[in-house]
Amino acid sequence: MARKQLAGKVVAITGGARGIGAAIAAAMRREGAKVAIGDLDADLVAETAAGIGPDVVALRLDVTDHTGFTAFLDEVERRLGPIDVLVNNAGIMPVGLLEDESPETTARQLAINLHAVIHGTREAVRRMRPRDAGHIVNIASTAGKAGLPGVATYCATKHGVVGLSEAVRYELRGTGVDVSCVMPAIVRTELTSGVGDARFVKTVTPELVADAVVRAVRAGKFDVFVPRVVDGLNRVVRLLPRGLGEWIVRSIGADRIMIEAADSADRAAYESRAAASAPAADAEARHTAGSVPTKEVP
Repeated sequence: MARKQLAGKVVAITGGARGIGAAIAAAMRREGAKVAIGDLDADLVAETAAGIGPDVVALRLDVTDHTGFTAFLDEVERRLGPIDVLVNNAGIMPVGLLEDESPETTARQLAINLHAVIHGTREAVRRMRPRDAGHIVNIASTAGKAGLPGVATYCATKHGVVGLSEAVRYELRGTGVDVSCVMPAIVRTELTSGVGDARFVKTVTPELVADAVVRAVRAGKFDVFVPRVVDGLNRVVRLLPRGLGEWIVRSIGADRIMIEAADSADRAAYESRAAASAPAADAEARHTAGSVPTKEVP
């Protein structure tokens, strides 16, 4: 398969103001792509774009507002041309036991991590399939291949992203539109504040994830594990009897890192920001709750 060239291609990235999204934007720009980033924090996304390059488009984006998400893609295409690569990167990871998680926190993760990725993927397919060309990059997680205590709902959403990506890849076979599912382990961003290291699994930087994304798009690769060792580890664990596989997970400390992070003071600022990261979804939830009829008590 011929390697794709990114020079001159239009790349749109959600959650692009910080972390992995910002790193992907910078990496794509270095490849010569025309880049647009969207983020809920309008000031920060503009600052990030300016730091990457004067021609990077910065737009406010709440991915839980699906009408607004579509409008974001429309505006990117109006300014830069048809989108060649869409990176569904926006996501949140509140940490805590499921029994302590509020319904609002659950709904917020589903809205950002899964529903928005479904919407973005659908919109990308509708734009790319008629051109017989394009690439959809969905940022999942190694948590999309396993269950980690302390982030049960997050794991559920990332399993959903992996399944979505696999199904859409089949649907698009032979159309010229590719899909990549990116599954990082622990990436040193604000999202993993207070999260420790797992034995034998190297902590990675956003830049390493971004480089892997660039390589995947150029090569048309679907499964993207960062670091690569987690792919082999996942395969081994899946082949073993459950008891032995779970022993390996405990041995490398993967069963404790999220639970221990829940009590970390380092997470306070992130948890607060994550709780305000889905204004459209939160407003819809309040409206729905207010419209539920109540039974009169005689």
